[in-house]
Amino acid sequence: MKTAFITGASRGIGLAIAEALKEDGYTLFLNCRHMETLEPICQRLEAHPVCFDAGSFEAAAAAFDACVWPYVDHIDLLVNNAGISYVGLLQDMDPDDWSRVISTNLTSVFNLSKLVLPGMIRRQTGNIVNISSIWGQTGASMEVAYSASKGGVDALTRALAREVAPSGIRVNAVACGVIDTTMNAHLDPQEKTDLANEIGLGRFGRTEEIASVVRFLASESASYITGQILTVDGAMI
Repeated sequence: MKTAFITGASRGIGLAIAEALKEDGYTLFLNCRHMETLEPICQRLEAHPVCFDAGSFEAAAAAFDACVWPYVDHIDLLVNNAGISYVGLLQDMDPDDWSRVISTNLTSVFNLSKLVLPGMIRRQTGNIVNISSIWGQTGASMEVAYSASKGGVDALTRALAREVAPSGIRVNAVACGVIDTTMNAHLDPQEKTDLANEIGLGRFGRTEEIASVVRFLASESASYITGQILTVDGAMI
């Protein structure tokens, strides 16, 4: 039985990843903050709902004790997908908003990795895939906190991959370009058109295209790939 834990799994990229991994026969543990959103998805995918704030280690540990470890003794694949953005000038940003973005996007990767790694190390196998962004590589004006958090995810990915490689564990990240999700809902139609024109392929990416890359990285076809930031952006950068 293959097991996977996905944060931010109630919509967008996280949901597409869950649907793809279900097809591959994984037993799924899906996370978001709100049970009313997650429960119907878990019923459809025959998955376990695990609701908590991924940015809080205490909440994550308690949720694993209550909702994960009673059912399985290890996680084969961790997908750190939880993420939020803040669009605005740095000088207008409240410190609490900064902390919230960093906690959700970066600290969550530490929290969940810390929880699943003992089982992976014990079994000398495992896979962690972190969902990052091209803005972590280039930076995005008006999205300083988001860019900083994703740059941190990239650095964490590379460092952790080196740390756990002797235990047979692979750690990679997918640096997403502009994907058609609710994170871009604040853009009006003309802004979306202008942004698409900056992309080599001339369109936003689809969530299932990111899911297929995660599927690949989790497979034996990627058995010699670790410590990599795989950019999937339609030739935007």
